[in-house]
Amino acid sequence: MNLWWRLLWLRLRLRAHRSEPLSLWDEAVTPFRVVPTDLDVLGHMNNGRYLTLMDLGRLDLMVRSGFWADLQRRAWFPVVAGQTITFRKELRLGTRFDLHTRVIGLDERWGYLEQRFMVGDTVHAHALVRTRFLRRSGGTVDHDDLEAAIGGLPPHLRVDDWMREWTAHTRVPSSQA
Repeated sequence: MNLWWRLLWLRLRLRAHRSEPLSLWDEAVTPFRVVPTDLDVLGHMNNGRYLTLMDLGRLDLMVRSGFWADLQRRAWFPVVAGQTITFRKELRLGTRFDLHTRVIGLDERWGYLEQRFMVGDTVHAHALVRTRFLRRSGGTVDHDDLEAAIGGLPPHLRVDDWMREWTAHTRVPSSQA
């Protein structure tokens, strides 16, 4: 339930501050503050809460870029297929931080995003997220359809070898295997 309130608050805050539209290839900076429901028993932000807020950061990028509306028209939706996160410094109650979200690459099957939890210039956590798009009617959106929908890919996007290795090493066998 907390996520819904955060989502509403985020949309109202960004609208009130007239957040500038973004390109899908820009970096979205989404502001947050650590609230009591984010805390674990040690008094810092729970590791699972980072993943929840990352959902909001990705949604912020898609909404502000107009890509979310396009996904809705096409009856497509994004899903997280894998993610890895490294925690560097804790976030405590009341701390204001920004979540930086950007697309870093696409390959023939996956989209890759980077997300960083920042207080000023200090990185508190860093995540890499592997995504896929699905059709509401069933099945996946293939790379060519996705590329056509977004109007082509900018040349600066690339998937590093280590990302491909990470994808290969974290693959889960199909349920039929």
